[in-house]
Amino acid sequence: MKQLKRCPIGIQTFEKIIQGDYLYVDKTEYVYRLAHECQYAFLSRPRRFGKSLLTSTLHSYFDGRKDLFKGLAIERLETEWVQYPVLHFDMSTAKHADKATLELELSSKLTGYEKIYGKGDPDQLYLNQRLEGLIKRAYEQTGQLVVVLVDEYDAPLLDVVHEEENLPLLRQVMRNFYSPLKACDPYLRFVFLTGITKFSQMSIFSELNNLKNVSMHPRYGAICGITQEELLTQMSDYIGNLSEALGKSGEETVRALTEQYDGYHFSWPSSDIFNPFSLLNALTDGRLDSYWFGSGTPTYLIEMMRKFGVLPSQIGRLEAKASSFDAPTERMTSLIPLLYQSGYLTIKDYAYEDDAYTLDIPNKEIRIGLMKSLIRFDKEIRTLKDWEIAL
Repeated sequence: MKQLKRCPIGIQTFEKIIQGDYLYVDKTEYVYRLAHECQYAFLSRPRRFGKSLLTSTLHSYFDGRKDLFKGLAIERLETEWVQYPVLHFDMSTAKHADKATLELELSSKLTGYEKIYGKGDPDQLYLNQRLEGLIKRAYEQTGQLVVVLVDEYDAPLLDVVHEEENLPLLRQVMRNFYSPLKACDPYLRFVFLTGITKFSQMSIFSELNNLKNVSMHPRYGAICGITQEELLTQMSDYIGNLSEALGKSGEETVRALTEQYDGYHFSWPSSDIFNPFSLLNALTDGRLDSYWFGSGTPTYLIEMMRKFGVLPSQIGRLEAKASSFDAPTERMTSLIPLLYQSGYLTIKDYAYEDDAYTLDIPNKEIRIGLMKSLIRFDKEIRTLKDWEIAL
């Protein structure tokens, strides 16, 4: 077998991947496109699909780290390499928090940047006041517009999305925290938010109506995940090693990988997208397995399946109007949008005349995983009174 660069399993920091000489599938053309086509952007993708790495790549780009992008697509596109002040908030650290804990966590994140740009007036006590002051001071001290990156913006809310008591409390905290982003427009170069659920579904951004949602836009369909073209061109040696380990030909190996991990579409039309977490694990281990499911089934999805009475056996081919993907979570009458955004369903076709998507299970890993990992909930859900109306 050839000695190859290590696959970055679980590594979500662009700088670490480049400096550690790990395999990096070049997404920097999308980074450049996003940074120059949008000022405010939102991207929804399932867990472990590369959202955090994309956010980290944007951080390095706006930090002017030209040295990290040598040989990548963006090197031929960018000519200025301006260093902007970057405020990067990872909300995954605020999971499983009550209102007080969430406020403390957000305060801690602001304190970190206040050590760099200083604290504001003593009367700026609230989270939104502190963020607004921080943005303005960063602009004044550097002379450059500010970049705000928020990774997993919805992480504090997903575990309580099925609750009527805690969700409104936590949602109000997050709405308050994000509220300065629109008012600070004169000081901002770029704002980017990622998450699993769409922003309109969490009803946080009712005031931030200038966000461009690129989640289902064809120009960004392959911004996360790995296309077959990327697999065949940038990862051909890895296929060779896996073929040797499996005792298959290269073509047979690609077919097996495609059946197991491919089939995602986040827009229509779109290239087929491989689940990057499962694919990289398979190439590293030299075998095919259910890696994505092995990393855990999200609690929020299990709870929402219980709430809606959805059986794993019911998840399959169905149709959904495009408008249903923007319904607020609190008023959802179907679990379809959440199943799609969580990666259990994907787009298989789109009817322009009806403005409707055909959705289905993406691949073999998801089909088998749904049965094996969620089947234990099947019996419990069947006892719910209204399970028949699930989908």
